[in-house]
Amino acid sequence: MPVLNISSRQNKKFAFLPTNFNKKKFSLNYGVPRDSVLLQMQNMGRKQCLNAKCWPENKQIHAWMITAETATFMKCGGLGMVASELPENYNMLFSAQQNDITIITPMYLGNTGRKKCLLENNVYTGAEGKQVTVKKLCAFKVPFMGSRNRFCHFRVEVFSGSLNGANYLFLQNDRFFNINPSAENPSGQGGCYVLNSLHVDEVERFAFLSKAVYCLLENIALKQINNIRRPNMLIANDWHSGAISGLTKYLTLAKVYAGRLDTDIADSIKQIPVIHIAHHMGYQGWDYNNTSKILNSLYEDLATLVLKHAKAVKNSNPRTSNTLIVGDTYNQASCNMHLADRIVTVSKNYMEEVSREKSFGFDFRDILKIRKNCRTFFGIVNGYEKRLISPNAKKIEVINNYFGDTNFKVYNEHSLQNKLQNKRECIKLLSRLATDEAYRKKVIPLIDTYHFDNISSTLTNADDIPFICMTSRLVEQKGYDIALNAILRLSDKYKNSPENFPIFVLGGAGNKDLFNDLMALKDNAKQIDRNFAKHIFVFHGYNDNFAYCVQLAADFYLMPSYFEPCGLTQMEAMAKGSLPVATSTGGLVDTIEDGVNGFRTEVFFADGNRVYGPNLQAQHLKNNINAYFETLEKAIRNFYTAPKTLRQMQRAAMEKDFSWSIPDGSVYKYDKLFHTGGL
Repeated sequence: MPVLNISSRQNKKFAFLPTNFNKKKFSLNYGVPRDSVLLQMQNMGRKQCLNAKCWPENKQIHAWMITAETATFMKCGGLGMVASELPENYNMLFSAQQNDITIITPMYLGNTGRKKCLLENNVYTGAEGKQVTVKKLCAFKVPFMGSRNRFCHFRVEVFSGSLNGANYLFLQNDRFFNINPSAENPSGQGGCYVLNSLHVDEVERFAFLSKAVYCLLENIALKQINNIRRPNMLIANDWHSGAISGLTKYLTLAKVYAGRLDTDIADSIKQIPVIHIAHHMGYQGWDYNNTSKILNSLYEDLATLVLKHAKAVKNSNPRTSNTLIVGDTYNQASCNMHLADRIVTVSKNYMEEVSREKSFGFDFRDILKIRKNCRTFFGIVNGYEKRLISPNAKKIEVINNYFGDTNFKVYNEHSLQNKLQNKRECIKLLSRLATDEAYRKKVIPLIDTYHFDNISSTLTNADDIPFICMTSRLVEQKGYDIALNAILRLSDKYKNSPENFPIFVLGGAGNKDLFNDLMALKDNAKQIDRNFAKHIFVFHGYNDNFAYCVQLAADFYLMPSYFEPCGLTQMEAMAKGSLPVATSTGGLVDTIEDGVNGFRTEVFFADGNRVYGPNLQAQHLKNNINAYFETLEKAIRNFYTAPKTLRQMQRAAMEKDFSWSIPDGSVYKYDKLFHTGGL
């Protein structure tokens, strides 16, 4: 095959992708390139998915975990917990062998109204109130599109800091990592997901994050930055860093082709393994309107060249024939799905779901099926530090001081009588929040409540009333509609004893439309019987102390999720003896043993099809609403008729340990993956 020489490449003209190219009819035809570099680029997707590349032999691991969220400095969900706790525990266990993970994340600055970040006198205060002393290491330029599609070179400053055994590299840029919200910011967008005052949205923000990490790698490889150690592994934490493997695998080759990067330098970057942790396949970072802008930002004037050679592994979905776009839309997760050296998702059952069912894997199902069969896709259940989520004296002291006159008590699996005390304390707290507006505004100022009622009259028989909570984020995934349907159907069971209707505490941060549904639940219950409505507490917003004490009190925790890649809330609830009542999906199957430490539905449906459980039961129950109501009813029936069994289940739930560092825990599995490329 003839090969172009370097001089002929350098004489070629390269072009940005035309504005809005994806909005016109276009097709990508993949002829066999005459140039060896372009052929390597075209075959990259197939090579990566089919495990055609040898795993590097690294005696010591020095990894960068690239993440938009961390539980320590910017937490919006479970992926932030993984970003903090996996490196912390990995470093604790393996630093003596000179293995370590460094967290590389934006230094967010600004104030969303609910989350505030600032840098003062070399002390960075993150959105979760944690502080760290930082040191400025260096600065570099990142070529990226700015406003009006003008190509600019944005300055990024790098700060280092250490906290809880983890080293951080913070990337600071005033434009992209500013979290002051625009007036047009959608109501559901908060934290690091805001449309900011400079009109940078989440997809553009995190595309810039990947590009900044790539530029940092290139500067280190070129020895233009000498005080930061080069990583030998990149861990991409979900779609936010989904562009990184395209930059390390494609942009390096494109620059070699254009004569802009030495082959040895390109290879040193290209050969760094990328492990992509996929949390939730439903979140991928789409952007139809800015497809050209973002691809041009990532690949510069080589974007057209890269797009034309970004051929995917052969599969049955024509929408994923190209690794950079899905259909005709930029998709932030797509590149890593095709090009990462390994994909990990956060539970074994979710791995099975996404590689089998289109309703779970979406456009990536076929690719993930290929990867699973070729051993480049694995499932590792998330860890959760039990010492942090179990009822402990330090946290409960904080709660009692915070709320003033409460008397929540420490308990464990051997002292469940104190959990009953906490139920009574929470009833007192809810009643005070209902009757003392000044107190409510003081202790939960960022939470909107809807017609809280005084239920102090239930204190005399509190032990005989189920206390049920659901404090998940207000997003469709969590299945609030299923829960609301089940609660209304329960009212038929209590028509003759409405005063014994379970106490429900429901709400969280997120979608205001779902909060409207919660308010409608209370209104509808009131029409049936006022006693029903009095026992329903609905709210919008999040306060850690409030959520913690509600879980201390709860007998049951509702998790009617439509999908749950792993789920951390059920682990948190179980640690407090609050038995999860869950649908049988994703990591809920891996972490909850039905009838042992929680309750799960016998069957589960996706897009109307049975994806879990026996067919006979599926024919009987027909849908998730029926299946979940049956499970919730069974849990409550156990509360009344089998209290000893329920106490044993609570003890089993509290004894369950999901900690990262237990023998054969998740950290050990990651370490094996890092060193061998497999499990």
